[in-house]
Amino acid sequence: MLGFLSARQAGLDDPLRLRRAESTRRVLGLELNKDRDVERIHGSGVNTLDIDPVEGRYMLSGGSDGVIVLYDLENSSRQPYYTCKAVCSVGRSHPDVHKYSVETVQWYPHDTGMFTSSSFDKTLKVWDTNTLQIADVFNFEETVYSHHMSPVATKHCLVAVGTRGPKVQLCDLKSGSCSHILQGHRQEILAVSWSPRYEYILATASADSRTKLWDVRRASGCLITLDQHNGKKSQAVESANTAHNGKVNGLCFTSDGLHLLTVGTDNRMRLWNSSNGENTLVNYGKVYNDSRKGLKFTVSCGCSSEFVFVPYGSTIAIYTVYSGEQITMLKGHYKSVDCCVFQSNFQELYSGSRDCNILAWIPSLYESVPDDEEALVVSS
Repeated sequence: MLGFLSARQAGLDDPLRLRRAESTRRVLGLELNKDRDVERIHGSGVNTLDIDPVEGRYMLSGGSDGVIVLYDLENSSRQPYYTCKAVCSVGRSHPDVHKYSVETVQWYPHDTGMFTSSSFDKTLKVWDTNTLQIADVFNFEETVYSHHMSPVATKHCLVAVGTRGPKVQLCDLKSGSCSHILQGHRQEILAVSWSPRYEYILATASADSRTKLWDVRRASGCLITLDQHNGKKSQAVESANTAHNGKVNGLCFTSDGLHLLTVGTDNRMRLWNSSNGENTLVNYGKVYNDSRKGLKFTVSCGCSSEFVFVPYGSTIAIYTVYSGEQITMLKGHYKSVDCCVFQSNFQELYSGSRDCNILAWIPSLYESVPDDEEALVVSS
């Protein structure tokens, strides 16, 4: 630690180096927090979680029971042992509650006054956080699996929506209508994700084994269909132009937007160059995935070596993004985990499971900080 500080004072070091090294150490020390509970509200599985990007204080959860809960993660009691309380919830008795399973919840990227939810009841709802009333609702002809708002968009307010149909729907929050449709997939759309780097770039994952990148300003079709073989196999081969040998049911950009991670029901995870669509061929080994719908996984941010957190049965597997090495498995749930979300301010992880619980994973506080950053970074 002293070595870091003196090098920074002398101007020999990037000021961010200590922060990245400490962030990395904290991720490597993640463990189930025995001093913090998340209040149990859901009566069935937790499908989706989101932490507000403005303060990093409020967390949304959506469950198979249609219920949405808003938690305050801050320890206002200042006690060593505390429970993250539910501030409010859209329960079964709420007039606007979703009729069926809530598959995705997301905060409005720019403030906590609004959030969105989508459900198997074929709706996307826009909520006023302060009143817990619906500000707008979009109705679809098919079951909704996933939706996403761009974290960086300034010129548009589009929500991408993936449904049981093969078309990707784009809903405009400004006009309150579905502005246009992206066509090219052959089966249901299980996951959608906007680039955190370019506001018009969207990734979509489908049960047709394909992942596509789109520039939504172009009407002519997708930019790239990701090919696991990088074009080296004949088009006659059945697996040509597919991202996985099974359904692609999870998508996540790295925090800088330069790479895209995909997971599929072929028990594989792949890392792609998001600018040219190339499969980087990083080998993560078997990544167990038996989910029949979208799988919500996440990545770290601000570490010396970035990590990906993936639900793996009843555990969460942590891998280094660029080497593919499995670091550890977080064990604590007793049924399948369907979602996890990373809180980058404090390097904390929250996970939701079919056991109805949300667990908090926090860095171990008992490790001393190594002087050498290299000791923190897992060798590739």
